[in-house]
Amino acid sequence: MSKSRPPLALIAGPTASGKSALALGLAKRTGGVIINADSAQIYRDLPILSAAPNQEEQDRAEHRLYGERDGALPCSAADWAELATVEVQGAHGRGKLPILVGGTGLYLRTLLDGIAPVPPIDPEIRSLVRARTVDENRSELETLDFDAAKRLGSADTTRIARALEVVKSTGRPLKDWQSERQGGIGKEVELRPLILLPPRDWLYARCDARFAAMVEQGAISEVEHLLARKLDPDLPVMRAIGVPEIAAYLRGEITGEAMIAAGQQASRRYAKRQYTWFAHQPPADWPHFPDPLEGVASDRALALVTAKG
Repeated sequence: MSKSRPPLALIAGPTASGKSALALGLAKRTGGVIINADSAQIYRDLPILSAAPNQEEQDRAEHRLYGERDGALPCSAADWAELATVEVQGAHGRGKLPILVGGTGLYLRTLLDGIAPVPPIDPEIRSLVRARTVDENRSELETLDFDAAKRLGSADTTRIARALEVVKSTGRPLKDWQSERQGGIGKEVELRPLILLPPRDWLYARCDARFAAMVEQGAISEVEHLLARKLDPDLPVMRAIGVPEIAAYLRGEITGEAMIAAGQQASRRYAKRQYTWFAHQPPADWPHFPDPLEGVASDRALALVTAKG
């Protein structure tokens, strides 16, 4: 390991791009520790629908932060970053390479760059904002934080609501708070990142095949057990890809064929959003890997992520 800054490998990209398999290859080569950076895989309720590593895969390498949380307890980016920091430091303390793997950009950004010290939002303001339509919130945001309203897409319900509740509760725009980020381990490690951005047609075909396989492997039963808990429908685990679609099937609202098609479409849409984020948001010097992870391509990808920056 580096005497000045210990190494931290990072494999990121959209769902179904091959991150987990590549991480296993890297862990086998280096004896490293795989650390989950996926917001769905943090919950223990959805091992199938979240494509979490199975027992055989976990037996091949040390895995951390998979199935860490009960679905009733939402895990924010700040929560995950705190957990991940402990795991990264623990791996370094044992002389092992920590390997971050996931597709949740906000998690990774929070861990590396820190988090804005936004005070707790007034519960009454949050309830008011979250109960209104996106058009109503955007209209008020244009008055209170015009720059944010201009920057955010008209259909970006969650980010518009967040920007509005922050400025209403604190009197300061969210962007101001974000300029004062606290924490973050990016400067304490020698980061070795790799972003997987394979051809979209290849990626979408994998999304389709994987969702169909999930249904065959027991995803319907998984969602049935989750629904039986009668959790708040706004919890992240209840909005995970595949849960609303399978829930509609279980309620008799759609056929099995329609459920699979809807789940596949939701997977492709999610992959598209992730693809766009990872293509444009990370630092420009983070290497992109544009080829499908097949055959010798995996060896070339491993060479990139193990090379010193």
